Amino acid sequence: MAGLPVETLRVWERRYQISDTRRSSHGQRLYSAEQVERLALLKQLVDQGHGIGLLAGLSRQQLQLMLEQHNPVQSSSSAAPIRVVVVGTSLPRRVVALGAEAIGLDLRVRCATLAELNEQEPDGDAEVLILEKAELDDSVLPRIDALRERIPAARLVLYRFSSSATIRALRSAGCVVARLPADLNELALLCRLAMRGQRLPLSHTPAAVPAPRYAEDSLAMLAQASGRVSCECPRHLAEVLLTVGSFERYSAQCAVRSPEDAELHATLERSAGQARALLEDALERLALAEGISVVTKGG
Repeated sequence: MAGLPVETLRVWERRYQISDTRRSSHGQRLYSAEQVERLALLKQLVDQGHGIGLLAGLSRQQLQLMLEQHNPVQSSSSAAPIRVVVVGTSLPRRVVALGAEAIGLDLRVRCATLAELNEQEPDGDAEVLILEKAELDDSVLPRIDALRERIPAARLVLYRFSSSATIRALRSAGCVVARLPADLNELALLCRLAMRGQRLPLSHTPAAVPAPRYAEDSLAMLAQASGRVSCECPRHLAEVLLTVGSFERYSAQCAVRSPEDAELHATLERSAGQARALLEDALERLALAEGISVVTKGG
């Protein structure tokens, strides 16, 4: 009904907790009509190129808004571009290169830093102030607040790395905080969420990283196996998994010099674990296709 392969649905449910289904007396999953509709929206947006990691925490209404934003048949052709001020080292250039109007924005002011923005004429007509800061810290909050009288617009803060405490503080101050999107077509959606005062629940709550699935000695044997099959991918993938798993463990054990250093290494460990889980899914499918047996932990 949603157009999703069962395998994909199970991966999404395991990794992103996208649906909380009930079970029948025989153990079968029971989906409501609303859940099916939400899954269908997720499928359409993923097919358009959006990452499931961004979509998983959005409500059905937010997903519908996002779909309408990217579907000229469903969205209103008379909708005016969002008036924005963009501050950042690379985001303003990317918006100009892609074309602000093409992604539903009216770029009023662009600059590299908040200090530079302070020196420019204020734009009281702007609807959203977008701040791009790769490494986000608490120092940005008072500087954003200081601009409220000059630019009384909604606040959208985009980052790559940040502590949960900083994100909570910014949200308490009324900012919408999200990771920098790879696809700039998502900017207009994020701006609309900021204008409506809606929060993104996934920005600072990382999905749980599953424990390693495969025994290390089994991966090592596969990595050292000679090419007895036409496809060398299982051997290469086992080598990559060994390296990523090693880095994940190293990050967990790495000595830290400060709370900031501890946060960085925790992020590295989590990122490596997420990458390892994705590669394990790929190895599972590859092993089935090639008829290879890879021993799992406890197996």
